[in-house]
Amino acid sequence: MSEEMNLSEVLQVRRDKLKKLREMGRDPYKIEKYDQTHFSQDIKDTFETMEGNEVSIAGRIMAKRTMGKAAFIDIQDKQGRIQSYVRKDAIGEEEYDVFVTYDIGDIVGVKGTVFKTKQGEISVRATDVKLLSKSLKPLPEKWHGLKDKELRYRQRYVDLIVNPDVKKTFIARTKAIKALRKYLDDRDFLEVETPILDSVASGANARPFITHHNTLDIDMYMRIATELHLKRLVVGGLDRVYEIGRLFRNEGMSPKHNPEFTTIEWYMAYADYEVMMKMCEEVVAEMAMAAAGTTKITFQGKEIDFTPPWRRVRMVDMVTEETGINFEEVETDEEARKIAKEKGIEVTKETSKGEIISLFFEEFCEEKLIQPTFVTHHPVEISPFAKRDPENPAYTHRFEAFANTWEIANAFSELNDPLDQRERFEDQLRKKELGDDETAMMDEDFLNALEVGLPPTGGIGIGIDRLVMLLTNSPTIRDVIFFPTMKPLDK
Repeated sequence: MSEEMNLSEVLQVRRDKLKKLREMGRDPYKIEKYDQTHFSQDIKDTFETMEGNEVSIAGRIMAKRTMGKAAFIDIQDKQGRIQSYVRKDAIGEEEYDVFVTYDIGDIVGVKGTVFKTKQGEISVRATDVKLLSKSLKPLPEKWHGLKDKELRYRQRYVDLIVNPDVKKTFIARTKAIKALRKYLDDRDFLEVETPILDSVASGANARPFITHHNTLDIDMYMRIATELHLKRLVVGGLDRVYEIGRLFRNEGMSPKHNPEFTTIEWYMAYADYEVMMKMCEEVVAEMAMAAAGTTKITFQGKEIDFTPPWRRVRMVDMVTEETGINFEEVETDEEARKIAKEKGIEVTKETSKGEIISLFFEEFCEEKLIQPTFVTHHPVEISPFAKRDPENPAYTHRFEAFANTWEIANAFSELNDPLDQRERFEDQLRKKELGDDETAMMDEDFLNALEVGLPPTGGIGIGIDRLVMLLTNSPTIRDVIFFPTMKPLDK
């Protein structure tokens, strides 16, 4: 008999059991609540004081061993697993006859007393067992395991049941985000919410998702950044604001990219990019401690030390270090384009020296940035929302933080000159007309806000998913998002 047929029979047997329970007036789906007084790990951790006490536990049956008039079951709750010892003479013959029909995967409630078996395992001696929900499908490991990663991501609810490390990863993610919130809340930042749908897609260079509002009869965009709305709030006098939320970018998928992802952006009036730099390394270190218990984490065999302070290097200087080419000595865009072509970097007749510096950095430098590093002073052409460096207006007071060759944060001394900002928007529009569909849109209302007056402000964005990947040694972003974007099975 084939495995598929075996599985079909199992599914039918479970449905038959449910039918019989309903005929007996024991429909588990009609139960609405259960008085759960204790959890597995708490009982184990406090056994000396818990021994002999009555408890009421609940969870999923993960293992079952029946020996005539007695049985052992392993119950999995939110903290882990604990064994329960069930005897016919303790719960009654009728109840025991029903109990032995329960399947692995069923959710039960058990009342009983805490004890330790002869083998030394802390357990609950059952006096009552109640079926709270019937599992109509067997857990996958019984048949073929949950080895297919695609299936794991599609059925995360099963993945969480059978793979304990998955739950640990998401608990670590939550701890990291709690540490992030606490860091900012302790410094008088206000958590806010800004629109996810907007009539303008701006604040970053990215391709947006487009939808349509029927009542207004206008196209709208899923947000690609929270930046411009948060800076509007700073204009309005909310000097310290942050938002943790989803962004949406209609771009490629990879181990580091999901179309929807979580970021934090925060803005602080009367601060600059150097203040953001210090805050960035401090908060990431605290997130590492919360998630991993150390600032020295191991990712895919590499140790990465998030202990502050991190290395700081200007982008143009790192390009010189890695290529021997000093673009500060290159006077014209034309000369820069010639050098780029000699190095095999694709450019057009419109490509500027600043853009070429960035291309050289991506090609020759990013792969060297394993340890946390702040790369600073980006060219103005690639930094439409950052203040210029007063000492060299070709560059900006901006940094990107890198670790494991990945960008994990991006920050500026925010541009608050409305005239300069308009010119940069117009430059972005020129690029869009030349075919670059990832450039920022003109946002007239944001320009209006700048004309009202934005104080000197430091701002930063951190990609939470990518950072959590590092802190939990997760090789793909799908491992740190509960329900990653997946191609439909029928496509």
